[in-house]
Formats: sequence, C-alpha cells, structure tokens
Amino acid sequence: MMLSKIFNLNDPGWGKKPQNDDGSREPKRPQQDPNSPPDLDQVWSDVEKKFKALFGGGGNRGGAPRGPGQGGSKPNMQMSPKFIRHGIIFALIVGILLWLASGFFIIREGQVGVITQFGQYKRTVMPGFQWHIPSPVERVERVNIANVRAFSVGYRDSSRNKVLAEALMLTEDENIVDLQFDVQYRIKAGIADVENGNEMGKALSPAASYLFATVDPDESVRQAAETAMREVVGKESMNNILYESRTQAAQDVMRLMQTILDRYNTGIEVITVAIQNVQPPEQVQAAFEDAIKAGQDNERQKNEGQAYASRVIPEAHGHAARMLQSAEGYRAQIVGEAIGEAERFKQIATEYVAAPEITRERMYIETMGDIYSNTSKIMLDTADQQNPLMFMPLDSILNRSADNSTARTTPAAPRTQSENSSFESSASATSTNVSNTATATDARSRELSRDRESSARR
Repeated sequence: MMLSKIFNLNDPGWGKKPQNDDGSREPKRPQQDPNSPPDLDQVWSDVEKKFKALFGGGGNRGGAPRGPGQGGSKPNMQMSPKFIRHGIIFALIVGILLWLASGFFIIREGQVGVITQFGQYKRTVMPGFQWHIPSPVERVERVNIANVRAFSVGYRDSSRNKVLAEALMLTEDENIVDLQFDVQYRIKAGIADVENGNEMGKALSPAASYLFATVDPDESVRQAAETAMREVVGKESMNNILYESRTQAAQDVMRLMQTILDRYNTGIEVITVAIQNVQPPEQVQAAFEDAIKAGQDNERQKNEGQAYASRVIPEAHGHAARMLQSAEGYRAQIVGEAIGEAERFKQIATEYVAAPEITRERMYIETMGDIYSNTSKIMLDTADQQNPLMFMPLDSILNRSADNSTARTTPAAPRTQSENSSFESSASATSTNVSNTATATDARSRELSRDRESSARR
C-alpha cells in the first residue's frame, strides 16, 4: 500500500512543478512533447519530495514554522493511522517470511534428520535439502548413521590393561577362562518407521529409536555384548572355546546380540564381534601349559603310529601277496609233477603187465642209479674178485647231511693244507670207487641183457 502510494502515477500532483516556500512557482522550463517520456530528474525530484512528505522530511525540527521572510517551509505532515497500520502489516509479513525461511536445512551424506514437533517424534528425513516448520514448533536433530562405533570388553586400550570383572567367564565344564573381545556397531540405515513395542506406542525409524527408545543406547550395546558372550561361553567346554570353536562362538555372540538389541528396539546394527584373546587365568596358566604340551605329545605319538602303520601295513600286504603267489606256483608245480608221475606210473604198469621181470629189473636199476648217483660209496674187492662187495658208510652219510645243514647257516671255515690234501685223496678214492662201481654195473647189465635175449629165443 505504501509503495503504491509512493509510485501512484494518478496522483494530481505527479509531474507538476513544485512551488517555492512563498507560493511562487519555479521558473518555467521549456515545454516537452506530451508523447515524450518524462524527464528523469523531474521524476526523481517528485519521488524525493513525496518521501519527505510521508516521513516529515523538510520540516522545522526546532518548533514553530518559519514565515516566508524567514526562509521557512510548510508545517510537517503527520503520519496517518492507516500508514502505521500498513507498516505494521508489512513488518509482520516480512517477519513471517523470514521465520518460514529459517525452516530450510541441509542433511549431509551419511546422516538422517529426526524431526520432532513440540518434543514428540514426527518423521525422519533423508540427506539433501529439506524443510520443517521452524522452531519452536518443530526441531531437527541430525544422526550420523555412517559412523562405526566400537568398544572393548575385558580390557581397555591394550590387552595388558585387563578388566577382570568383564573378562572372567565360566564354561560348561565349570572352568574359568579369561576372554577379551571387541565389538563394532552402527545405527541402522533407513527412514522407514517400524512398530515399536515399548511404552512410546508409536512407530519409530532406527535413528529415532536410537535417540528415544533407550536412555543410553551405547551402554545398552555393551551390556548386551557381555550378556551374549557369557551365555555362549557357558554352553561350551574349555577346550572348545580355547582351540576349536572360537570363530563359531564370535558368530553366535553377534547373532544373539542383534536379537537382544532388536527386542529392545534400539535401532542399532552389530557389524562384527572379534575375540582377541582367550586363555586360562594366570594362577593356573603354568599347569595348563603342561597339560597342553602333554596333549601335543599325545597327538605327535598318534601321528607317528599312524605313519608307521601306513608304512608297515602295505608291506605286510605285499609280503602276503608274494607268499600266496609262491604257494600257488608251488601247488601248480606239485600238481604237475604228481600228474606226470601218475602218467608215468600208468605207462610203467602197462609195461609191467607185458613184461614183469624186465620191467622190475629196469625199475631196480633206475632206482639204484638214482641212489648211487647222490651217495658216496666204497667198493671192496673180495679174495676171488668175482663178486665185489659194496659198502655204504651210513654214519658218515648222516654226519655229512648234518654238516651240510650247519653249513647253510654258518659260513665254512677255511681249510688247512693237510685238510685239503686229505680231501683230495678221499676225492680220488671216491672217484676210483665210482669208476669201479660203474664197471661192475656195466658187467651186470650185460649179463641181464644176455638173459633177456635167451628168454626171448625160448
């Protein structure tokens, strides 16, 4: 309203030449063409005078107005109530616009904005340029969901700075272990409101749950971690938690922690649970190390026994296979020889039926030839030298067979020169006896041949 009044072109005084204080007009200027644009100097002068008239400019600030002879001006114009009302409305509009503009805000990447209205949760907004009803109606609180938080249980800063009240835990077999572990967590991402089962009775986003569902969410995570670890360790034996199931125990603790935190609607996500150190208490650590060494020795001996068995058993199988093959060969040999002997016996039996005397004589000769060929003999000539007597030294034969069996097991001692000479003389005597025996055998064979021929003629 005020601006329209200032720049109202329909004002009767707009564009007229101002008068002096004494009522006379200023000197005329050359007239302008009505169709030409107004003079800028004249327009600016008119605007300036209207501002002075509205805000009391140009008046006598000292008191009474001055007369024409004193160079005074007209009395100051008073501001009307309408102008004051318009000014107040304008100021209110500007203030409201500025107040509404203060509701714009920016949420950075990795953050979400939780908006409350008169202290009550209203909504959660994503990163970017956002707006809310300005304070004191609504307020925004920025929550960092990308920041990873971490804490330690059982120690502080280093493994030497132990907290025994947190580190000592009881196992299933009623032993105590000193366990230290780390936990990493963060606020869950997302702005979707999830039904809340607590007293608030309103669905909350994860960030709002982190702010409003629990008094101290970080301490709640620590207590949940210690509770979950004690429960998992209490279900495992000491050997399992020390050597075998450490990784599995960490995974079980992480799952149990997440279940507890979701039950209380904390809006927290567990990232990792890492067991840093687990050992027996210091008071029994020396004895426990001895037990560990004994167990290691036991395992080493088991491994050595298994290696020996792996080496010996195949050798035994191979030896057994060789023995079986040798037995099969021996059986085949004996069976073959037996079959051959049976066939030969059948042939001999056939010949024996045809000529029993001759066959019997031939068998006798062959048998004696086999015996004499493998036995030392001594031939003794009688006085008439017609029927030589053959003597077989049975005692020496038995002793020689015993010596041969002993020689197979023990190496023969070197012979002396006298023994060599006696051996050579006995060998020559034996060869002489053998030749004599062969001569006698030939003579007897000739006699038998003559008997066969005579019997055949008959």
